Amino acid sequence: MTAGVAPRTSGDGWTYCAQGHKHWGIHGAAGLLARHHDPAGAEWVLLQHRASWSHHGGTWGIPGGARDLGESAEDAARREVSEESDLEVVGIDAAGEFVDDHGGWTYTTVALWLPVMPPVAVRGAESVEFAWTPVAGLGDVPLHPGFAASWPAVRGVGLAG
Repeated sequence: MTAGVAPRTSGDGWTYCAQGHKHWGIHGAAGLLARHHDPAGAEWVLLQHRASWSHHGGTWGIPGGARDLGESAEDAARREVSEESDLEVVGIDAAGEFVDDHGGWTYTTVALWLPVMPPVAVRGAESVEFAWTPVAGLGDVPLHPGFAASWPAVRGVGLAG
């Protein structure tokens, strides 16, 4: 290492997986799937409307982003949600994880069950808005392609069974 130069720990940057896809996050990426069951039994998920300038801008997905070197997927997902929104998830245990492995690059979805659906405000410039969306209505929303592709597997993460 060059004297006076701090080692790079941020995972920000583009990389390619073994499948030839271009991904954000040189050490992989992670996102937080906030979930809730209402009193009527309907399941809801918190979705982020991505800013138009971002990768797949204008679509809806979960808050997330690049993992830093040595950072766990859960820590990255919690950090990203706090950078992108005012959702408070301290003290809420993770219900499970799903790892979407592309060969040399992974996206880990970390699921949390929230006891309430609080309003969620935007922090930073990566989001247009956040909205609690009924799972039954996800087909009516223009989803981020990665989230849409992984949803059939992600849906079962953390469900009692």
